[in-house]
Amino acid sequence: MKKLLITRVIPEAIVESARAHFDVTVRQSTEDMMPDEAAVALAGYDAILPTLGDQFTANAFGGDIRCGVLANFGVGYNHIDVASASAAGVVVSNTPDVVTDATADIAMTLILSACRRAGEGERLVRSGQWLGWLPTQMLGTHVTGKRVGIVGMGRIGQAVAKRCHYGFDMPVIYFNRSFKEVEVPARQVDDLAALMSQADIIVVTVPGGADTFQLIDAAALAEMNSNAVFINVARGDVVDETALIAALSEGRIAAAGLDVYAREPLVPLELREMENVVLLPHLGTAALEIREAMGQMALDNVIAWAAGKAMPTRVG
Repeated sequence: MKKLLITRVIPEAIVESARAHFDVTVRQSTEDMMPDEAAVALAGYDAILPTLGDQFTANAFGGDIRCGVLANFGVGYNHIDVASASAAGVVVSNTPDVVTDATADIAMTLILSACRRAGEGERLVRSGQWLGWLPTQMLGTHVTGKRVGIVGMGRIGQAVAKRCHYGFDMPVIYFNRSFKEVEVPARQVDDLAALMSQADIIVVTVPGGADTFQLIDAAALAEMNSNAVFINVARGDVVDETALIAALSEGRIAAAGLDVYAREPLVPLELREMENVVLLPHLGTAALEIREAMGQMALDNVIAWAAGKAMPTRVG
């Protein structure tokens, strides 16, 4: 029986399903796998089910390789050097589609929370300092009818656009690195600067990786209006956090809602201390049904690989 390593504790139903096919080891640590530990795993297991933060970098593939497949638990796989994996004979898969709606829902949660100051309001109530309803208390941004600008019009971007357009009557514009036709009424703009300057609410949904590293930099943030709101549900390193902190602290943008960070789980103190920033602990796919579906998709890829069949969601 082939040996499978699952690098994090995942829903038990998936672990039990995996045990019907493989000799399963579940790593109990919540810490990311560093390249040296990843190298040991590659040498010791036939298949690995890793997830965000596990550093399967080029260095991890420098030694003996027993592993034949990295079935990533998650849609993003920029923590895996796919070229090095391929050179070592290791195939890679991910879990698209099943995460789309859940991540789009979190984007909407952040839009509403940041615009309507929900986090700040809850802290006020919990502190016991709320004095009751007042006509001018905690006035926020009305979401309905505002123009949303989406950076990256893939599956998640389109799901956000659908919710914004049909749910909140929001005009939708989007920037994509290539021409993209979408079913939701929306207008594609030519460049990122145009999007940042024209939207009331910016939502970032691009994949991570070298091509999008700090795509949202100081120059891009400088294009935003002072009453605009910034939302990120993509990857933390898509944004220059130092530039974002400066834009927020100097009042050059109104608010932000973040589910991801450049050095998770480290969140800069400056962001944590800002009342106009909503911070979530990477909840994009944090629903049991979604995590089970992700796990099953990752496992299905391993099962297909072990049977010599085409993997459903192979990426490299």
